[in-house]
Amino acid sequence: MATTPPPTTGQPPSAGTGQPPTTGQPPSAGTGQPPTTGQPPSAGTGQPPTTGQPPSAGTGQPPTTGQPPSAGTGQPPSAGPPQAPDDDARRLAELGYQQELHRKWSGFSNFAISFSIISILAGCFTTFGQAWNNGGPVAISWGWPLISLFILIIGFCLAELVSAYPTAGGIYWWAAKMGKPVHGWFTGWLNLIGLVAVTASVDYGCATFLNLTLSALFDGWEGTLRQAFVLFVIILALHGLINIFGHRIIDVLQNVSVWWHVAGATAVVAILLLVPDEHQSFQFVFTERFNNSGFGDGDTGGLTFWFYVLPLGFLLTQYTITGFDACAHVSEETRGASQAAAKGLWRSIFYSAVGGWILLLAFLFAATDVDAINAAGGFSGAIFESALTPFFFKTVIIISTIGQFFCGMSCVTSMSRMAYAFSRDRAVPGWRLWSKVDRNGTPANAIIGATLAGLVLTLPALYQSDGVPVAFYAVVSVAVIGLYLSFVIPIALRLRMGDRFEPGPWTLGRKYKLFGWIAVVEIVIISVYFVLPIVPAGMPGNNGFSWSAVNYAPLAVGGVLLGVGIWWYASARKWFTGPRRTVDVPGSGAHAAADAARADGPA
Repeated sequence: MATTPPPTTGQPPSAGTGQPPTTGQPPSAGTGQPPTTGQPPSAGTGQPPTTGQPPSAGTGQPPTTGQPPSAGTGQPPSAGPPQAPDDDARRLAELGYQQELHRKWSGFSNFAISFSIISILAGCFTTFGQAWNNGGPVAISWGWPLISLFILIIGFCLAELVSAYPTAGGIYWWAAKMGKPVHGWFTGWLNLIGLVAVTASVDYGCATFLNLTLSALFDGWEGTLRQAFVLFVIILALHGLINIFGHRIIDVLQNVSVWWHVAGATAVVAILLLVPDEHQSFQFVFTERFNNSGFGDGDTGGLTFWFYVLPLGFLLTQYTITGFDACAHVSEETRGASQAAAKGLWRSIFYSAVGGWILLLAFLFAATDVDAINAAGGFSGAIFESALTPFFFKTVIIISTIGQFFCGMSCVTSMSRMAYAFSRDRAVPGWRLWSKVDRNGTPANAIIGATLAGLVLTLPALYQSDGVPVAFYAVVSVAVIGLYLSFVIPIALRLRMGDRFEPGPWTLGRKYKLFGWIAVVEIVIISVYFVLPIVPAGMPGNNGFSWSAVNYAPLAVGGVLLGVGIWWYASARKWFTGPRRTVDVPGSGAHAAADAARADGPA
């Protein structure tokens, strides 16, 4: 049962808040004023906390010091003033597409899908061992908020882009419009492989926890690795079927997922604080360091620890808070998308970061049996099993498993929309098949094809190295690298465009340069770290080298880049022209001219 699965993170928006808080300062209960630093989020807030300067929504100007992005009026994360569906369809036509998907998602539902994909009930549970073994408590208590801040900056950059270009293609569409077809080509494939890997890793993590739950409930269930893989296949298939046949309720299920994550995370924190007889000290939680990686002979103070081992532990945060581009991928189904998708994107990051940190601190305070956790490879389930009674242990695992199921469902939704949009622009082999929608406005073929791709990508997870699911962590690395590399291309192109960029109603103003460069540097650094060997046995030339321990993320991502690169220069550059207009509207010529101007400049 020491299998370690994938993560996602989440924490809901404060009740009644229409404005974003800032890192580390959740809103204070019933005051209407921002709290002082260090206060945990509480219900009934009328104002979000403020530290720093997120961009002001809808003004075109940077915010004044200490002001969070303006969001509105005490409504849940939605679009502010409602925008008529006709306006959404008209804007989509200006961008070149006919309204084919049904536009029935509210702003809250748009927020909910990214919040559910981030899912702290998934990532914090399934990838906890990565941080525990590579850095220990400090990689979690300090690493989580630090990396979350960088991710929030990335989110601000993408929010500005989705406000300007609310299309299902999202990341690759922006790259192609601001750059050239070659930018859209590589961005699209990186984004697609990243979304497939996220879906695969989340569902595999859900299967691992379900495997643990079944072994705790039924004596005859052994909880083997192969049983976990069978459960993974079943869960993946269920998520595909829900997305195909549940078209009438899929947006409602996203909303239900938010409240499950809110109530579930709250319940887990309460259980871990109230049930154990003893807890770890603040000194342990905020200063203890572990090096169970096998690198540097277990040293926790040398250069190897600080510059190799500890950064590998940051994969917990970087993986958990990802997939937030889902707000863009469902923007063609969202009412008032130019505002709602932008706000939903950055808010999903912020609230997940705050909620995930509180949840992980509860894990650490309850981690009193360090030897048992180490023996389980850092698996979070060992914390609950050693600190809680059997009843509460099962309760926590079931809460997490259901949250992960919701998360995987949302991942399939986002992944299929990206596959549909990329196929609509004829970039995917068999694009005619994948770009079809059924009579319910659902891209059913894209859902089937993308889920099958996730199954194939996860096959190496059938192998373990010394009890550590190295292949699973490799799938996680593929997800992180693919997605974040796809993020960096449009952000860099936005920097290159400068004042030629035509923002939507939600904009960073002049802060785009600072935020953009921070985002680019952070993504480049983490992309390097996550292609490195995760354990010594995966390092070529090592005496104990084993192919089952190899981090195949660079092979998977590099293979995709090599393949699509060869395909581009051999063929695709002759016919792939980027986003293809399927409809024209009166007055759209100005947008076409602007699009042409955006493509100026060297590739």
